[in-house]
Amino acid sequence: MKFREIPHTDLNVSLIGLGTMTWGEQNTEAEGHEQMDYAIERGINLFDAAEMYPVPPMAETCHETERIIGTWFAKRPEMREKVVLATKVVGPGAHVKHIRNGKPRLDHANIIEACDASLKRLQTDHIDLYQLHWPERPVPLFGGRDYAHPKEDSSIPIEETLSALPELIATGKVRHVGISNETPWGAMKYLQLSETNTDLPRMVTIQNSYNLLNRVFDAGLSEVCYQEGMRLLAYSPLAFGRLSGKYLNGKQPKKARCTLWERFARYNGPNSDAAIAEYVKIAKEAGLDPAQMALAWINGREHVASNLIGATTMEQLKANIDSVDIELPGEVRKAIETVHHRIPNPCP
Repeated sequence: MKFREIPHTDLNVSLIGLGTMTWGEQNTEAEGHEQMDYAIERGINLFDAAEMYPVPPMAETCHETERIIGTWFAKRPEMREKVVLATKVVGPGAHVKHIRNGKPRLDHANIIEACDASLKRLQTDHIDLYQLHWPERPVPLFGGRDYAHPKEDSSIPIEETLSALPELIATGKVRHVGISNETPWGAMKYLQLSETNTDLPRMVTIQNSYNLLNRVFDAGLSEVCYQEGMRLLAYSPLAFGRLSGKYLNGKQPKKARCTLWERFARYNGPNSDAAIAEYVKIAKEAGLDPAQMALAWINGREHVASNLIGATTMEQLKANIDSVDIELPGEVRKAIETVHHRIPNPCP
């Protein structure tokens, strides 16, 4: 395994991180435990969860992912010091009405309550990286393209959200904090506030979607990472598995996420299919597995601290982790850029 340091912290995280959002829905508790055992065996030390997982979010399975991680720690207490444990607190949204009496916000009371509940489910006394799952204010999210000037905004101000976090750090419940699904303005606002008020914690990571179909991060946020020492935790690196090519030509693999749930349509569409077909062709002509090529491309990006893979089978997990050993030839990288310039970001 390869590791990368996160600036402004003592964290040294595995380049491949273990995403967990299928545990409790597509994967059983035993399968989640098996994945964690294997990940540790392969040198992975970053596990990423969220209070709302698994997905798709629903009241019947909410919080199951954290609970499964907690039962694994309970059975293997010696593993806690080997894991950089990350989780997230949700903001408001129609898809999380089942959380905190339908009123989840990024204010002091909600954040403290959410963190305490996560700690209990995770069966640990601290979270290494606590992240804000998405902004409270109205911004393009989960496939939205353009920012629309809101006529009114009753969101919790960023200043109030950030001021809720020092208590968690002071009590030892949280070591470091990060943002997720953020914009360049949001990232810089958080950093500005922590620089002008040293009592406020610095956001050290940003977890956004990043893959060959969605490189909008590179337009602005990659500069924030370079200039400010923030690092990306890249989620959805295979675009819901579509970059493997398994959905091409109308295929609907059994038990696959996009087959089971129509709501996972973020990476659908004629432009995405055209781009995927070309990336798959590049991989096959180079003798590479298409999924591993897509992951290896992310592994080579300097602003990425960890590439958060997810898998529903052990076969997928092993192949995804193996991507850490693949160095893409120059001609493959050039071919990828050619496709990107012709079909840029078909699925933001």
